[in-house]
Amino acid sequence: MHNPPTALIADDEANLRTHLRDLLAEAWPELRVVAEAANGEEAVKLIDALQPSVAFLDIKMPILSGLEVAQSIQAATRIVFVTAYDEFAVHAFERQAVDYLLKPASVARLAQTGSRLKAALEQCTPLADIAALAKLLRQPSAAAARSHLRFVRASRGDTIYQVPVEEVLFFQSDNKVTLVQTAQHEYVIRTALSELLDQLNPQDFSQIHRSHIVNMNQVLSAQRDLGGNMQLRLRGHGKELPVARAYQGLFKQM
Repeated sequence: MHNPPTALIADDEANLRTHLRDLLAEAWPELRVVAEAANGEEAVKLIDALQPSVAFLDIKMPILSGLEVAQSIQAATRIVFVTAYDEFAVHAFERQAVDYLLKPASVARLAQTGSRLKAALEQCTPLADIAALAKLLRQPSAAAARSHLRFVRASRGDTIYQVPVEEVLFFQSDNKVTLVQTAQHEYVIRTALSELLDQLNPQDFSQIHRSHIVNMNQVLSAQRDLGGNMQLRLRGHGKELPVARAYQGLFKQM
């Protein structure tokens, strides 16, 4: 007899997690929800520990987004994104054969999701290319197109400089300010990392730790020690940066 399928629900809003759990109980009674997560970091840890059959991931979550969770996990867990994205993103999901749910989900829509996932689990179909999906989703639709940050106005001493973001090696949260590190100098700005991440081009910049965003074009090497801790080295900078476990999947190919 096959073990019943299991699921994790990740959403930063508790009422939405409860709502989705209730709908799943009606649409897919044999599915057993084994865990819930309130942010992306919790989701990565729980998926790694429990290896559920499927994870229902909200796109916008604290610490790690649903896309970043999908890129980070090692388990053979099918992914269903729960999203309020526009039609362009929906088509991107469909082309990559990863299911999606538009908020608010319905029992009928969840039943379709269940049918698709049951077939995938029975046939052991390959997992979708999450990296390719993430790239598609980062391309804004015409209606939502906006330019990314090209310069930051940062201070060094008593002088304000206009620093091209392409020259930035990393941003580091430090008390109530954010440090801007280039190969030559360190500057200070008062913009939070979370706000910066929304303004930077995701093709070039990635968060690797709660306190660091790095320019991926400046990454020289990533090294993991025997304890599983990873350190990142950047071109033109002697200091090694820690990579939180939840973000180590970004460097699997290195």
